[in-house]
Amino acid sequence: LLCRGAFRFFKVNLLLWWWEKREYTVAKVFSKYAAAHPNKVAYIFEDTEWTYEQLEHYSNRVGRYFRTRPFSHFDSIAVFMENRPEYIATWLGLSKAGFVAALINTNLRRDVLLHSINAAGCKAVIFGSELKDAIRDIKDKIPDIELYQWSELTDTPILEGAININTEISSIDPGSLFVQLDYVNSRDKLIYIYTSGTTGMPKAAVINNLRYMLMTCGVNSMLNLHSDDRIYNPLPLYHTAGGILGAGQALMGGVTVVLRRKFSATKYWSDCIHYECTVAQYIGEICRFLLTVPPSECDTTHKVRLMFGNGLRPQIWESFVKRFGVKQIGEFYGATEGNSNLVNIDNKIGAVGFIPRYASNLYPVALLKIDEETGELLRGSDGFCIPCKPGEPGVFVGKINPKKVVNDFSGYADKKASEQKIIHDVFKKGDRVFNSGDILVMDELGYFYFKDRTGDTFRWRGENVATSEVEAVISNVIGLKDATVFGVEVPGNEGKAGMVAIYDPENSLDLKGLVGKLKKVLPNYAIPRFIRILSELPMTGTFKLQKKDLQQDAFDIKKVKDPIYFLNNDTYVRMTDEHYNNIIKEKIRL
Repeated sequence: LLCRGAFRFFKVNLLLWWWEKREYTVAKVFSKYAAAHPNKVAYIFEDTEWTYEQLEHYSNRVGRYFRTRPFSHFDSIAVFMENRPEYIATWLGLSKAGFVAALINTNLRRDVLLHSINAAGCKAVIFGSELKDAIRDIKDKIPDIELYQWSELTDTPILEGAININTEISSIDPGSLFVQLDYVNSRDKLIYIYTSGTTGMPKAAVINNLRYMLMTCGVNSMLNLHSDDRIYNPLPLYHTAGGILGAGQALMGGVTVVLRRKFSATKYWSDCIHYECTVAQYIGEICRFLLTVPPSECDTTHKVRLMFGNGLRPQIWESFVKRFGVKQIGEFYGATEGNSNLVNIDNKIGAVGFIPRYASNLYPVALLKIDEETGELLRGSDGFCIPCKPGEPGVFVGKINPKKVVNDFSGYADKKASEQKIIHDVFKKGDRVFNSGDILVMDELGYFYFKDRTGDTFRWRGENVATSEVEAVISNVIGLKDATVFGVEVPGNEGKAGMVAIYDPENSLDLKGLVGKLKKVLPNYAIPRFIRILSELPMTGTFKLQKKDLQQDAFDIKKVKDPIYFLNNDTYVRMTDEHYNNIIKEKIRL
């Protein structure tokens, strides 16, 4: 394992060095591959095949057209479209013309959409006609930003004040844009990818060309993808997993990628069979969703040998592999903007990656001790941070070294937000590390396991409660329903009491027997004191429940219309105004 991992890691670094030395960009690498393999299929979308030549020509038209518009070098242009090959070709074309595409989450509306456009300083928005209403809602608030509408059907009405981009690029020369690429280099900004916004407004993370190359080639090499593979990618293209790690395999690795407009649990395996996919992607809760679908012959008649992604919970790992017969799971860990990434290359159940304990010179990442109550970093008498021993949970960090792309940190469009992710004077005076904000644990061998996010872990009855672990256990107990756990303050109690929000629109949850079931799998302190039954699912486009709003609502039934229950003498009781007031006045003890 050590030799195999080191060899693949060395291969990635060598390739990155080669590209940087020649000032290659993503567009240059892609264009060279397209010239050598014009008829190879790059993307498949709803049975339509896009060859490398078609993608090259379309992106060239986009690039040439926007070079005629009144924008300056490195200006940001928002791309707000549903999944499809034109989406990738559009931002690729913008990069060829020297612009930076900001890939906007298609679920955003009104103030959050407006914030995302402004956060990257966008001078224009290219939007799909299917999102016309969302743009109409904010149009008056962005009078100085040009609007361009792309439409799937030629007779689609154009939003008032917008430019029909289909018409504008239809007669543009599709020839090479290499001349205009000469002033762009490997470390220039390529795109903005936004954080998911689970803990606040989305932030625009800077992805430069080398960062994009690192992520795509890292997955390609570490998981040993083949040029004749077909990757099934039902993930949103505005996010890292779908838009870079998945779709990027076609741009950088010559691997055909099957795109889907939106994820469907019931169509996942039948799609893999239909398109003859050998590799498939997942993220967040997708694997749990797939397990909830009734068994069918598609479960094992597919040709998928490898699934890669992040968020496969250890509690369902074995049952997932057993049911669907996938030979390899490539679980990875890493933040979009981070420099500390891991990948599981040897099928170790539950692990997010492996690094030999004494290989810090090869890949300088570490776990640092934190105060279990406050989440603050602990420092020794010398003023420096304290590394964790095997088995000790700690915050995962990566040493920042701008000279090496693997260890660089480009941050966000907002420089203040970037600085907040950096810890100074960690192991010696003047050094800097990227703070992932995640709590991981490393075992004696060097395998890493995700535990929780800082701020999500809370203390109750003097014990630490890791929300991600409790979520996984509760989800298993209640039949793999969506559940998110968080801590809420209760008057008269130290720490925070556990609360779980469960998506159950059919009211099928058996609350009477739930406490007994939870007692068998959770210690008493980890059993939620409150339950909120959700009729609607506040989920991000990357299949994460939006925890912040739920946590702010807490168990306040004056705010919340959903049913709320509290734990009373080993039974969950529907909360009334009287119950709520008695809890606040400390007349009911939890």
